[in-house]
Amino acid sequence: MSIAEATDLKTEVVRLDHVSKQYGSGANALLALDKVSLTVRKGEFVCLLGASGCGKSTLLSLVAGLDRISGGTLDIGGRHVSLMFQEAALFPWLSVAGNVELPMRLRGVGKAERKRRAQELLEVVRLKDFGHKRPHELSGGMRQRVALARSLAQDADILLMDEPFGALDAMTRDILHDELERIWREQQLTVLFVTHNVREAVRLGDRVILLSSRPGRVIEDFPVTHDRPRRIDSPEVAGQAAEITDRLRAEVARHAH
Repeated sequence: MSIAEATDLKTEVVRLDHVSKQYGSGANALLALDKVSLTVRKGEFVCLLGASGCGKSTLLSLVAGLDRISGGTLDIGGRHVSLMFQEAALFPWLSVAGNVELPMRLRGVGKAERKRRAQELLEVVRLKDFGHKRPHELSGGMRQRVALARSLAQDADILLMDEPFGALDAMTRDILHDELERIWREQQLTVLFVTHNVREAVRLGDRVILLSSRPGRVIEDFPVTHDRPRRIDSPEVAGQAAEITDRLRAEVARHAH
């Protein structure tokens, strides 16, 4: 690796400094995030983990620019982001290729170029022969692959993923873990990934950020240094997942009192 490449990998592409998010005001105010500080470097795969309602999805919405912070500073350096949800949310009247082309169409990309790029992205997610199909003809896992291709079609610098595999069965999820890791490496993506599944976080992440129960605060940053590719049922993944689960249980118990 060259010095330039090594320096590039240290570049911070997401920086949150004491970011807070409050909904409402006065007696009805709800503090969702409280002074969250977090950085994500170029090419990192960072997983956000915490109990339900801890503000994980809120944090993604702020980074995506879908909502405004209430305090602190959030800087992505003008970079483009793409947000992928738990539901594929494909347009049923469009073909698979048409769904992938849509972001490019909205950006004014020419017809020939967007068709070429859509086919290229369908090959990336291993659906090159399914471009003519409609979403209802695909399995849940295949629909999520189309949603991933559509996210990649936005040519974003940062990919935000909000529990994208949460509704899938264990086998399909495991296969998509492998696919996502391959695409992350090949496309040199920066990923901020929300999950409630501890093993999934350790299986995928370079780091696992643990948020407190509401209001969400960063309470621990776990580096994951196990060699890739990882298996979700490997002793190394299971061991670190147990450590993080114990910390999460302690946090949930603290909040319950």
